[in-house]
Amino acid sequence: MSLKVLERAVLTEDLREEGLRAGDLGVVVEHYDANGETPEGYELEFVSAKGDTIAVVSVPSSAVRGVRDREILAVRELGPS
Repeated sequence: MSLKVLERAVLTEDLREEGLRAGDLGVVVEHYDANGETPEGYELEFVSAKGDTIAVVSVPSSAVRGVRDREILAVRELGPS
């Protein structure tokens, strides 16, 4: 699976340091191809419901997936970082 820049992506694991949880929705801002030393990965931006940037994080491709057709968004309070 390869996500494109500006495509929405869903976390598949918690990122506790950032206060993010599996299921949170981000946007791909950079895609990193695998090379001999580094696996494929993405830089994702996460924003609040108001549109303010919460975090920009780099994750391996195994930590994200694309958005599915029958998913709905929800809002939650961001926990302490």
